[in-house]
Amino acid sequence: MAKAGDFVHLHLHSQYSILDGAIKVKELVKKAKEYGMPAVAVTDHGNMYASYELYKTCKEEGIKPIIGQEFYIAKGSRFDKRKGEEGEKGSYHLILIAKNETGLKNLMKLSSIGFLEGFYYKPRIDKDLLRRHS
Repeated sequence: MAKAGDFVHLHLHSQYSILDGAIKVKELVKKAKEYGMPAVAVTDHGNMYASYELYKTCKEEGIKPIIGQEFYIAKGSRFDKRKGEEGEKGSYHLILIAKNETGLKNLMKLSSIGFLEGFYYKPRIDKDLLRRHS
């Protein structure tokens, strides 16, 4: 099997990204180890559901877990629940990855706020939250 060397996936969807990802976390980590990858990230759409399992499984397999999320960024305020003009995109995507424990706490806070305050079809955050939690 070919070795990946220093290659690491930083934008990867698991089974928790409905319609975008299908791989289960344990299978992902097993494949990453098989390919000789030193680390692997999971950046699911709008949630961090895979984070604990990724961390636990990677530690068991001797691979560095990289925890992140692909956030939905509201065009304006996360509190705005109006539909945009026809053909206008209502939100954008932004991948954020935790650099350290503080970063992980910020990601968890942003993810929670997206569901609690910004949910409009999808859990959204806005630029104001990004400024406060980065």
